[in-house]
Amino acid sequence: MLSLNRIHHTALIVSNYEASKHFYTEILGLTIQQEVYREERQSYKLDLAINGQYCIELFSFPDPPQRPSRPEATGLRHLAFEVDQLDDTITALSAHGVVAEPIRVDEHTGKRFTFIADPDNLPIEFYEK
Repeated sequence: MLSLNRIHHTALIVSNYEASKHFYTEILGLTIQQEVYREERQSYKLDLAINGQYCIELFSFPDPPQRPSRPEATGLRHLAFEVDQLDDTITALSAHGVVAEPIRVDEHTGKRFTFIADPDNLPIEFYEK
């Protein structure tokens, strides 16, 4: 049997590097651990962390193809962040012009959650602790 410790990171290819960098750092508040421009690929790689823990890699590539997300397609469904207070999160997002979907309640856990979209329309979930 495999001995997995935890999810190390999620990698995202973005269509507009500067817009996504702004969204994930200035709006969601992730911190930059490292930013590298790879000349041979004409690509940026941005390593991001939550509370000092490495979690997301953002990549830029010239003209990446669109990936269908609605209707839902095979592949990554969404990225989810745990938050202490969902209402506070929605208020903070709203201050940046980010619109959250109506709050839902998980039928199995009773926990509240909502979704937003990142600059590439990737669904991002906020799940109340």
